[in-house]
Amino acid sequence: MASSLLARSLFGAHRFIHSSSPSQVRNPRFFSSFLNLKTLSHLPTDSAHTTIKTFRIHRAMASSVAGDRTSFSTKYVSVNDPVVSVDWLRANIKDPNLKVLDASWYMPDEQRNPLQEYQVAHIPGALFFDVDGISDRTTKLPHMLPSEEAFAAAVSALGIKNKDDLVVYDGKGIFSAARVWWMFRVFGHDRIWVLDGGLPRWRASGYDVESSASGDAILKASAASEAIEKVYQGQAVGPITFETKFQPHLVWTLDQVTSNIENKTHQLIDARSKPRFDGAVPEPRKGIRSGHVPGSKCVPFAQVLDASQSLLPADELKKRFNQEGISLESPVVTSCGTGVTACILALGLHRLGKPDVPVYDGSWTEWGSHSETPVNTSE
Repeated sequence: MASSLLARSLFGAHRFIHSSSPSQVRNPRFFSSFLNLKTLSHLPTDSAHTTIKTFRIHRAMASSVAGDRTSFSTKYVSVNDPVVSVDWLRANIKDPNLKVLDASWYMPDEQRNPLQEYQVAHIPGALFFDVDGISDRTTKLPHMLPSEEAFAAAVSALGIKNKDDLVVYDGKGIFSAARVWWMFRVFGHDRIWVLDGGLPRWRASGYDVESSASGDAILKASAASEAIEKVYQGQAVGPITFETKFQPHLVWTLDQVTSNIENKTHQLIDARSKPRFDGAVPEPRKGIRSGHVPGSKCVPFAQVLDASQSLLPADELKKRFNQEGISLESPVVTSCGTGVTACILALGLHRLGKPDVPVYDGSWTEWGSHSETPVNTSE
């Protein structure tokens, strides 16, 4: 698995070299990102796990005098707001306990390769988190949550430990990063934030990006996918540096959504576009019926983001949900096409003081593919 991923990566490098600008190709770091591959080092074991709700994070203050030791000042962030600004990340990026994850993922019709784009340009020091690769191998549904053991194995292969603070971003602003934010919270790690505005805002702010100066990050991404394969094949993996603590209340299944139609314990919010929700246009995946779950409401994910693809302020978020008749005093569950953009709604609701919003993991791809599940349309 690792070798095939690496082969695809190198093939993509060839295509990028021929499609990139002359200035990119002349950059030695551009070439070294594909050619200077290193062996993945042995990962240390550290199973420490803490549960504090507010914590201290250090900001590296680089000395202006060459050779001086780096000094640190303390800065606090709260788990009450699930996003951090690019300015905050830039100020704290050298903190040894902070890891940055590039979780870029795109719809198939966009024809974008997130791993190749990561190799060309990513936030310095960021690891690549493969949304499709770190997933359940027992289902045909796309990027479903893996088992606890598989997630722990994959995350450990990336070099992530329980003590680490995480910032996750993607190449669109806020899109697939919200999915990975939710995944970590499902497995008991709440010291994770989404970068507001993602890589586009980082670059627009004039902050540096880097290409893969070595193959270490690519090998780690391959190792993560390979670790999951081994878990599902019953093979031994290790070492494990990340211990999970599954939070079942954050994940809903088809049976729970079915029961909710009658019980109405939760308000189901669909993050897909209104035409898809109404059943006015065909679904992008073949064999999936059009429409929505009876009793659900539609808040397209784009409507909780501003023009720069950053999360709306709390007052604007409240207004948006209120417009659709959604009570913030009552329980909510979110859904979408494949469980990605539903997490953006969960992110926004977290900002509004609802940190325990579950996501229907199978979402419409699962619901719409079953002939016996009820479907409503605008007609």
